[in-house]
Amino acid sequence: MRLDKFLKVSRLIKRRTVAKELADKGRIEINQLPSKASSNVKVGDTLDIHFGQKVVSVKITNLKETAKKDEAASLYELISEQPIEK
Repeated sequence: MRLDKFLKVSRLIKRRTVAKELADKGRIEINQLPSKASSNVKVGDTLDIHFGQKVVSVKITNLKETAKKDEAASLYELISEQPIEK
């Protein structure tokens, strides 16, 4: 599954276009490697997402093409949420 689609389906990022912009700016890493919106993700991959003043790390536990609001959180496991050190 494409990275931008996973981020939208899992509701980590609300819009696919926003996910694409973040990935294209190099603010999302898959297994500590810079990624593009078209990068493929699979179960077991670790994502590091750089939001404004924090970094969110999640592990992909499931992949679905669509997910209801209550199912979205079951697609990933939160590893950490840390503020960016200055």
